[in-house]
Amino acid sequence: MKILIVDDDKTIRLTSVHAVKTEGHEAETADSGSVALLKLREDHYDLVFLDLRIGDEDGLEVLNTIGKLFPNLPVVLFTAHATIETAVEAMKRGAFDYLEKPFTPTQLRQIITRVEHAYRLQQRVHELEEQAAGQHPMAEFCSDDPAMAEIMELIHRAAPTPAAVLLLGETGTGKSALARYIHDNSHLKQQPYVTVNCANLSRELLESDLFGHVKGAFTGAVKDTWGKVDAAKGGTLFLDEVGDLSLEIQAKLLRLLQDRQYERIGENKTRTAVIRVITATNHNLEKCVRERTFREDLYYRLNVISVTVPALRYRFLDLRNLSKHFLQFFSQQLGRKITDFSEEAWEAIIHYPWPGNIRELRNAIERATIIAQGEKVGLGDLPNTLGVTETKSIYVGAPVTLEELEEEHIRIVMDHSPSIASASKILGINQATLYRRRKKAANGTETHV
Repeated sequence: MKILIVDDDKTIRLTSVHAVKTEGHEAETADSGSVALLKLREDHYDLVFLDLRIGDEDGLEVLNTIGKLFPNLPVVLFTAHATIETAVEAMKRGAFDYLEKPFTPTQLRQIITRVEHAYRLQQRVHELEEQAAGQHPMAEFCSDDPAMAEIMELIHRAAPTPAAVLLLGETGTGKSALARYIHDNSHLKQQPYVTVNCANLSRELLESDLFGHVKGAFTGAVKDTWGKVDAAKGGTLFLDEVGDLSLEIQAKLLRLLQDRQYERIGENKTRTAVIRVITATNHNLEKCVRERTFREDLYYRLNVISVTVPALRYRFLDLRNLSKHFLQFFSQQLGRKITDFSEEAWEAIIHYPWPGNIRELRNAIERATIIAQGEKVGLGDLPNTLGVTETKSIYVGAPVTLEELEEEHIRIVMDHSPSIASASKILGINQATLYRRRKKAANGTETHV
């Protein structure tokens, strides 16, 4: 946190600054109420320690002004005149607490800890209010698919531990939601949960976002900044698209994981942070390690518990339940009475390969819920891409026959083989059998080999 200490006693200011910085927070001072108000208008602060008597100024009047200008800013009063009446009056005017002089650094740090806890409770309340407001559908992790059910069993065993978890899989498969699910089912669920998307920022901005920087560290660094690592202290740091990290940041992340140490950009002081790290990527990290674009030692640090989230096209048994879940959510959110899908819509949903996975399914059904006229979603309410062809999408796990799957496999192998001899070797059948299979398919439909 960034903390402002307001007192006309220099000794009190220096002692308080030392106690604040010992806890890893940033501290600034003001020797009068007017200077304090000026600083508050120019910069952001998370907590103010305010003397009840600042020279000739009345601290309660300064408290009133702060309350009007910054109603959510916690203020703790220093007072050498601790009486029940003073304390009650301070609380009535919005003070978070008061601290009697002389106080010890330990007492000051205890107050800071209480403020931190209050901020975390506020954050959690805000998250719950957003969920209650129905802004986003709750993630569905109950699965009828055997592979996904096995993954969730592993997640349930890993969640209560401090182990690093690496989530692999295509874009849109729900890795971010799964990371949050792990945190919410862990021993750290009351602690901070901080997300960093490693693919959206340049190397310089991402390093600053992660570790923070000091004023003047680079062009545009007009003030000190505490990064996401500091914000996640004691909790969980989720690094989305970790495969996009530069080698320079990978080295710093490895140090954080191994030694729990890091430095802000432009600062020589080593800081510590105890955090749990969950990472996700759609890259093949083993391949990245072989190509030397991802550090092998970091890979093994992140890969304590590894989970590959299957693409939606391989979760045929879950597709219908997920579709109904999204339809119910958006129908309630939009005040519509849409209860099901038509047979034609179901056929399109089931046979479409969903390259965008759960994210694409969610968006498609939100659109359909808005457009639909009756009590059921029709084929015409779904995006055009779901009905542009009558050809079945054939892949492992699709609702197709073994014959159709076999024919598609033969076709793909033939397309990528330089000769029939090479294709027959890959398929494990002789050339005569392959010739007969091709001839049989050619006499069937054009969609098959």
